[in-house]
Amino acid sequence: MTRRFSRLRRILSCTSAGSALAALQLLAATPVAAQAPANAPQAIASLNVPRYMGVWYQVAWFPNRFQKQCISDTSATYRQRPDGNVDVLNRCRTAEGKIDDAQGLARPAGSRLQGDTLQPAQLEVSFLPAALRWLPIWGSYWVLKLADDGRYVVVGEPTREYLWVLTRQPTLSAPDEAEIRSFLARQGYDLTRWQAHPHTGSLKP
Repeated sequence: MTRRFSRLRRILSCTSAGSALAALQLLAATPVAAQAPANAPQAIASLNVPRYMGVWYQVAWFPNRFQKQCISDTSATYRQRPDGNVDVLNRCRTAEGKIDDAQGLARPAGSRLQGDTLQPAQLEVSFLPAALRWLPIWGSYWVLKLADDGRYVVVGEPTREYLWVLTRQPTLSAPDEAEIRSFLARQGYDLTRWQAHPHTGSLKP
């Protein structure tokens, strides 16, 4: 057993059974940041972090296994921390009508924060418990396209396996969808995987 997983075993042995199970479920569900291939999509050159904070609504995505419980009303709330990292709160509604929350942390990855600006707009995110974030299990979060007025953002990662379209209002206009789809097609994305994500208006972030 490696030192890393020996340490994981010790941490889990000190938690309750429920906490340990939750930690292992998160460990299994968290996507691992991939090495960027030569033809990877490019993150935008810079991102004003304070302006990016607040509530975003997921209006389209490539469905994935770690959000499979979410059938509607998915939102992400970002709050910048004094250390420059970002607290993340994801919420959604499940098929049972329950609210599912996930708290995480985002930090710069392959980029640097200069004042309020991240260059380029590359972060990585973990939803593991704070005590387990030493593990190298962080998902890539690259801002690929941001509307001039900040009304929508396209988020992806190096392999094109995961994709999210987020908006400041829980709707995506037809012109914006067409513009985003055209952009993604040029970036080599398989748009047959595109799926709209509904919002009922009954779940407030």
